[in-house]
Amino acid sequence: MFRNKLGITSENKEVLEAALLTSAIRDEAVIYKLDQYGTHYDVKFSMVTEAGSSLVLACWIVQTGENFPRLTNVYPVDR
Repeated sequence: MFRNKLGITSENKEVLEAALLTSAIRDEAVIYKLDQYGTHYDVKFSMVTEAGSSLVLACWIVQTGENFPRLTNVYPVDR
């Protein structure tokens, strides 16, 4: 998915890691759901590389009893 839309592979994964860090600081997280595991958040941001551009959805959880987020999933989306 990332290779096709943004040209990101395991060899240049730092590009995605930097975008996730910037997004976590800059963009607003929206609560997706609350359950017995914790609070799930979604952050959607735009990403542009030399290979293309796409919206990216990053899914995070703050587990019950913890005070830091964990990345659970990240993928490019159409909207």
